[in-house]
Amino acid sequence: MRIKSVILLGPALLLSSALFAQAQAAPTMGPTVAQAPMDEKQVITELKKQGADQLLKDLATRGVAFEMDADIEKNLRKAKATDQVIQAVTSAGPKERAAAAKAAAMATGAVVLAPDESTEFKALQTELDPDKGIALAEAFVQKHPNSSVLSYVYAFEANAYQTKGNAAKIVEYGEKSLEVKKDNLMSLMIVAYAIPTPQFINLHQADEEKQLSKADGYCQDALKAVDDLKKQADESDADFARRKAGYVSSIHADLGMIHLDRAQLGLMGLDKDELAKSEKEYGLAVSGTDRADPTDYYRLGEAYRLDGKIDDAIAAFTKASELGQDAVKQYALQQIDMLKKVKAQPAPPAKP
Repeated sequence: MRIKSVILLGPALLLSSALFAQAQAAPTMGPTVAQAPMDEKQVITELKKQGADQLLKDLATRGVAFEMDADIEKNLRKAKATDQVIQAVTSAGPKERAAAAKAAAMATGAVVLAPDESTEFKALQTELDPDKGIALAEAFVQKHPNSSVLSYVYAFEANAYQTKGNAAKIVEYGEKSLEVKKDNLMSLMIVAYAIPTPQFINLHQADEEKQLSKADGYCQDALKAVDDLKKQADESDADFARRKAGYVSSIHADLGMIHLDRAQLGLMGLDKDELAKSEKEYGLAVSGTDRADPTDYYRLGEAYRLDGKIDDAIAAFTKASELGQDAVKQYALQQIDMLKKVKAQPAPPAKP
């Protein structure tokens, strides 16, 4: 028996935020005014006039604009450079500083991009027009097929298709993203949300249970990915906890939709066990965050209604109407009105 939901209410996706650090050719750190890297002549002059201690301090803040080679080392040795100075100058070169910056960024979970990749990726991140976003993503993939952010590029393309309402493409590009990086939380949440929706399931009626099982697996992987999240540099403990709670809430909502779909797969009627699981998951979704999605309350109301729990359904639809706007509010009010009429009807006579 199929009792598909009449409407599809697409909640805003909670996309995981990723930090991207661009390696600088020359650091601009300094106590007051940023200074350019030192050239070979400046290094030798400072070594001779101000000594090794001052030079070491300036190397740490300014770096050098050249790479160490045999000729430069010979010139430094003539200027009385010690092994410590030679090592410091070597470490202050562009390649060494870039490698150090990359290592520091990766230690915090960030990704380091070359300047051209960084510019193009930021353009994709900030593009609001879905068609332009898709075009930018395709161009990026063609130009940078081995980029370290390729998984996120596919995720943004999937999100652009979500804006267009193309369920098949959402899943296609979300799964392309996961082929590159299987623990990409952004993509796990995108596909876990998209697969149980009527738009996608209607295209896969022959293998619906297989698709729902796959979505269930994505949800479990997403929960693990949330556990592995790292706090951003400028994020307080409270904000980090709130961000993680938002992700977990969204994942539980996806599980609620999966069980709601499964409850309606039976040929002989609704599967009460699956309805109970859906109610539990949607309950976790709305209670686990201080910013509950009104759509989750609406779906919780659907689960209660199908389970014959009229009062619980009315309470859930009421919360959806209070928190929601436009379509969510309108449909929730319609459900409340319908259920109140059902409740007001006299009970059927008892069977003899």
